[in-house]
Amino acid sequence: MKSDLRPSTQWQEQIAADEAERFAGYGKAFAAIQARKSKKYGQGRALHRKQLTAASGTLEVLGGLPDFARQGLFAAPGTFDVWVRLSNGGMDKASDRTPDIRGFSLRVLGVQGDSALGIGPAKSQDFTLINQEQFAFPKSDEFVEFVVAASSGGAALLKHLVRRYGLLAGPLRMVKMLKTVTKPFGGFATETVFSAVPMACGPYAVRVRLVPAAANGAPTPGANQDWGADFSARLGQQSLQWDLQLQPFVSEALTPIEDASVNWTTPYTTVARLTLPQQDTASAEGQVLLQQTEAAVFDPWQALVAHRPLGDVQRARKVVYFESQKGRGAV
Repeated sequence: MKSDLRPSTQWQEQIAADEAERFAGYGKAFAAIQARKSKKYGQGRALHRKQLTAASGTLEVLGGLPDFARQGLFAAPGTFDVWVRLSNGGMDKASDRTPDIRGFSLRVLGVQGDSALGIGPAKSQDFTLINQEQFAFPKSDEFVEFVVAASSGGAALLKHLVRRYGLLAGPLRMVKMLKTVTKPFGGFATETVFSAVPMACGPYAVRVRLVPAAANGAPTPGANQDWGADFSARLGQQSLQWDLQLQPFVSEALTPIEDASVNWTTPYTTVARLTLPQQDTASAEGQVLLQQTEAAVFDPWQALVAHRPLGDVQRARKVVYFESQKGRGAV
């Protein structure tokens, strides 16, 4: 490997003096949105409100990993039980045909070690992944302002974008966001999903992705009529597999911690294999799991201290997710 692409431990977070105050404000803003949407749709999350389906399986951590990867959850070979929650990213329970970010959340159970939250042993190691390789905004402030405006409709969003970015740049930003959410998506069994933002991996820093196995099959025409049904139909016929891969920090220039909009270009390394065995999500057992995952916490801060989330966006998530969890009685 080229020397400038070797995994490095020289990453740093840059924490602004006013972060705690700002993040508390973000939490209140999301809590207000969540409460408003819950009056319309019933109790639920602020974002990723529409759960599509859920499944259970195992995550097998592989052996022979490089030093940067052999940390925390991946320190030694082993197999863990997992829950998976699939969702649309929006605030509303819209048709699956509606352009949106797609969410693939993974809860790894039975982990051993201290919690990233500093509240004793970790309950799980969670990964919240989306079908975008990088975050749409550099920092949390722009994202929060965008969501707050979007929650009031398209006209309010366009007005916000013009005010923030200018008469010409504002509409261009709207077009860019539309291109992001209209990115072709073939289904949860066939598309790669990404963390988009970093986490610690012991003394190193990494991003995460899940790559579907070829045996999962090709995209099904018309699957966007019901993403959950497409996934469940496949899972009813065969087991599904993914490679879980880590992408290391090498330098601030190539792999910045604080600017979430920069796409890292370092290579990924496979460290584990996710397997969802053949199962019937419509069965009584499947419906119980569906209810359990809907009520559960899927939070990048629900993690081992060795995998503490990193960067401005992740630090804001710590506050915002907690407010969301309190609002729906999940804590």
